[in-house]
Amino acid sequence: MDRGTAASPGTPHDHERASTPPPSRGSGRVALTPHPDRLLPPDPTRRGIARRLYDSVRDLPLISPHGHVEARLLATDEPFTDPASLLVTPDHYITRLLHAHGVPLPRLGLRDSADGAAPAAPREVWRTFCEHWHLFLGTASRGWLEAELHDVLGVTVQPSADTADELFDEITARLREPEFRPRALHDSFGIAALATTDDPADDLSHHAALADDPSWSGRVLPTFRPDRHLDATAPGWSAALDDLAAASGIDTGDYDGLVRALENRREHFRAHGATATDHSAPDARMAFLDRDRAQRLFAEVKAGTASAEDARLLSQQLLGEMARMSSEDGMVMALHTGSRRNHHPGTARRFGPDTGHDIPLQAEFTRALQPMLERFGTNPRFQTVLFTLDETVFSRELAPLAGFYPSVYLGAPWWFLDAPRAMHRFRDAVTETAGFYRNAGFIDDTRGFCSIPARHDTARRVDAAHLAGLVAEHVISEDDAAVVIRDLHDLQPKRAFRL
Repeated sequence: MDRGTAASPGTPHDHERASTPPPSRGSGRVALTPHPDRLLPPDPTRRGIARRLYDSVRDLPLISPHGHVEARLLATDEPFTDPASLLVTPDHYITRLLHAHGVPLPRLGLRDSADGAAPAAPREVWRTFCEHWHLFLGTASRGWLEAELHDVLGVTVQPSADTADELFDEITARLREPEFRPRALHDSFGIAALATTDDPADDLSHHAALADDPSWSGRVLPTFRPDRHLDATAPGWSAALDDLAAASGIDTGDYDGLVRALENRREHFRAHGATATDHSAPDARMAFLDRDRAQRLFAEVKAGTASAEDARLLSQQLLGEMARMSSEDGMVMALHTGSRRNHHPGTARRFGPDTGHDIPLQAEFTRALQPMLERFGTNPRFQTVLFTLDETVFSRELAPLAGFYPSVYLGAPWWFLDAPRAMHRFRDAVTETAGFYRNAGFIDDTRGFCSIPARHDTARRVDAAHLAGLVAEHVISEDDAAVVIRDLHDLQPKRAFRL
């Protein structure tokens, strides 16, 4: 069957496309036709089951309970300008790999604050990306990019040095059309709920504008992300507390004031629809000091007389306060821990955070979470979703924790693990202990708006393939698998994030 021909549900593919020599790197015209059976099993029996399961959920509305698309995008509905600023520059999956191959970040559209020079123009950024298209072979990013280009933007030719200008002009023209404005794309993607990630000092004016707009019918929720206000080890911590004081109207000059200000902003977020908080602490450890000890510790850190260990302890204490607050106000506590943020300080100084050099750390949850779970693990108001970049803890720690505590949900594989084979390993590691229903479903965790449907489609294909294997091995029935895959992409994210 031709690679670009859509398959009917359950139709066998007896003849795969003939192999062809790869194009020369960075040049040539090659069709862009993502295979209809991509990520499904090669075995005909399993593939048939997987097709049926995938077809049953492929058009389900998208639930996106954690991501980094800004509400401003939909509130203003300003047209996207060009493919480079839409697909390349904001996507650190792309920029980090090209940087690893020697492409300077300014050539990819990132501004270098050290010299103040303007980054490359969008057309030059796009040319650079297209010239290096082959570098993404075998990566999860390649699959997402192909789906974005073909399924969302209607591109039928692969990027290359020879096609770069043609594609730039084609996509730029398409982005001027009404159906490619952000709100129109949001509707065409079938997004039922989209959670943003927001600083506690944010006034959430764009969320309010959407809520008050009679022409808008979507659901966009803020997520409370207080990292810079909790990290007492960071150079900008005092300035962050000042911002929090200005937003809340509460003096953050002492520990009690900081806690009240955080509680005040949580209530502000809840009033704007927030159901969750998100935290990217280096690890999951929390402290639960008595009030007097916490007050003294805060005063010493604020005055600059405390040690680095004391500053870290205060950060853990403030994270513990977040858990305590969640047990009272019911906001779900999502923990994205185990990442060394901004691993290359020089790049962080010049180009800012979230530019592709967050690197995984070894994780530990059993001891780290015991103080929190002792206090709140069986509290019906408390709920947490645990994410990690360390695969070794999937079966050893996370699945057993979620298999006992009613408050613990397992977050989807995240960042470097949000790739097809890692998703399979996650299912293999956790399901036999915790089952499918201690899982929080899929999160796209993306800044790239057009990658949302591509990433969800990848997850649905992988889950269809995984469940097809269990059906073929007679571990579960196909009827049960059909219910499970629907719940993983509908019920579970709603339940885990209290949507």
